[in-house]
Amino acid sequence: MRVNVAMSPIEILQEFNSCYLKIQAIAQNENWLLLIAEKRIDPEAATHVGDTLHYLCEAMGCLEEVVEVKFNQETER
Repeated sequence: MRVNVAMSPIEILQEFNSCYLKIQAIAQNENWLLLIAEKRIDPEAATHVGDTLHYLCEAMGCLEEVVEVKFNQETER
């Protein structure tokens, strides 16, 4: 994730979405699933990845509201 103090809400939302898609790809990756199935890593890791996806989704939902309000304000002008 790039760090930019002047990011707009839509840019932040896009970065969160990018992170979400990357983590989701890992969670569905065959190698990741095998590591969990073979108990080569702590089974809690799958829970943590699931929690991360959940919280990113929640954060994106909050940002979507801000982006939608800003978009509506700009279109009313």
